[in-house]
Amino acid sequence: MIVVISGASSGIGLALARHYLKCGATVAAFARRGELLEELAAEYPGKVTPYILDVRDAAAIHAAADDLISRIGLPDIIIANAGVSRGTLTEYAEDLDVFQQVMDINVLGMAKTFQPFIALLSRAGKGRLVGIASVAGFRGLPGSEAYSASKAAAISYLESLRVELRSSGIKVVTIAPGYIRSPMTDINSYPMPFLVEADDAAARMARVIDKGSSFAVVPWQMGVIGWLLKRLPNWLYDRIFSKAPRKSRSARM
Repeated sequence: MIVVISGASSGIGLALARHYLKCGATVAAFARRGELLEELAAEYPGKVTPYILDVRDAAAIHAAADDLISRIGLPDIIIANAGVSRGTLTEYAEDLDVFQQVMDINVLGMAKTFQPFIALLSRAGKGRLVGIASVAGFRGLPGSEAYSASKAAAISYLESLRVELRSSGIKVVTIAPGYIRSPMTDINSYPMPFLVEADDAAARMARVIDKGSSFAVVPWQMGVIGWLLKRLPNWLYDRIFSKAPRKSRSARM
């Protein structure tokens, strides 16, 4: 098995890479931090092909895809995991650049990661395209305007892609994590219900991917909460969440 994972240098991406490597897969690891990719490659000699790139750079992803396919072969699974979370407020002009970067990485970066592989997978009539979204995309969270918007967009994008590719043999899998212990959540100063360790989350996600499920929340308890939140009337949701804790704006890009 050949697995492509973006954002593979830390957090969920690193946990997924290690999970698949332990299962005997070859992993093409995409990330900006080359030193961390080299550490992973040293940990699993001959099984990791590191590509130091930014998912906002479509040309770099195309070059990596061409190199991977020519050297190793067409991947079986492409996991678009790279993402960032920042506290943002529209009232601050300086946050608009942060908005742009969050959307570029979390949404366009996902499309750019998939794009070089779709035609080839379609011709082969197989493969998995996996997008890592978030329960934060179910409803808009105060103080996380850019992040919630990006994850809502990712969920809708993945659904559109799934329907479009329905007859191609490619499975499009949307995974919406809740709170997973990672550098992204380590900066949160508020309680995180049903917090799951990254390795445990990766194993659960891999089972979802193997099944080819169209949509899953990890852990499932956050899916129940998300289902309930989506059904709250706006007046009640607004009253409850107007007092909710917010991610700090001090975490700039």
